[in-house]
Amino acid sequence: MDKLSSLRAFVKVVESGSFAEAGRQLRLSRSAISKYIGELEQSLGVQLIVRTTRHASPTETGQRYFERAVAILAELDAADQAVSQSQAAPRGLLRVNAPMSFGTMRLGPVVADFMADYPELQLQIVLSDDLLDPVQDGFDVTLRIAELESSSLVARRIMPVERVICAAPGYLARHGTPQSPEDLRRHTSLTYGFLLTGNQWKLTGRDGDHWIQPAWRLCVNNAEVLRDVAIRGQGIALIPRFIAAEALASGALTAILSDYIAPPLALYAIYPPTRHLSVKVRLFIDFLVERFGRNAG
Repeated sequence: MDKLSSLRAFVKVVESGSFAEAGRQLRLSRSAISKYIGELEQSLGVQLIVRTTRHASPTETGQRYFERAVAILAELDAADQAVSQSQAAPRGLLRVNAPMSFGTMRLGPVVADFMADYPELQLQIVLSDDLLDPVQDGFDVTLRIAELESSSLVARRIMPVERVICAAPGYLARHGTPQSPEDLRRHTSLTYGFLLTGNQWKLTGRDGDHWIQPAWRLCVNNAEVLRDVAIRGQGIALIPRFIAAEALASGALTAILSDYIAPPLALYAIYPPTRHLSVKVRLFIDFLVERFGRNAG
């Protein structure tokens, strides 16, 4: 039995949930993938995969074996890369997932400069505000602006992302300007989804912490939408400053409650844990730290 090929086939089946898709990614037939999995299960004396006509999923034992197999294959790949790339420029494909707004507003020039420095690398950038799974979706690096939950993945903090409370001058003229966090309870709020705090806003000033449950009319997982709706006078938004900066500078939005701050989010680079981080991933993350880490977001 080719144990290494069987491990690779097994990992791909679990990640993709399909024998056919695993075969496509490994450029093997579905029957070859099935043969590898069968030989692996026979050698171990346990069932690793539950097969249906439409889906393949790991058994409880298979899930534990998958976690170990991923680590083993990552170690082998890292060892290969350490040898082959130690004296050579990085090459191959680097798959990156990033938030939509950050990608469109801040990432382009950085990616262009990175490509100029490493011309033998291919970059595939997937912009999405969905919480994609870095491992299941096959990303080398996932950029996320968030309050991170505990995870088996490795996260490197790139920079803080300051947030600002703002509204259109027209909205404030009609409804009044809040003078304290408590005043926000009487206003219409535009909120961002996916934060660990839910729709609660935490604001901190000289008088301590304030937890506000805003009366929201819009909850969306894209801060550019919040900004644009706020500009149209539909409520008060709490959004990253880099997204609101142009509107604040032009007067389309006005910052309020400036004596209070919301806990900053942060831009993180997330990647699967390996003892030897691949050269292309390390170079890309170091590049982000060098370009973004010197300045607040």
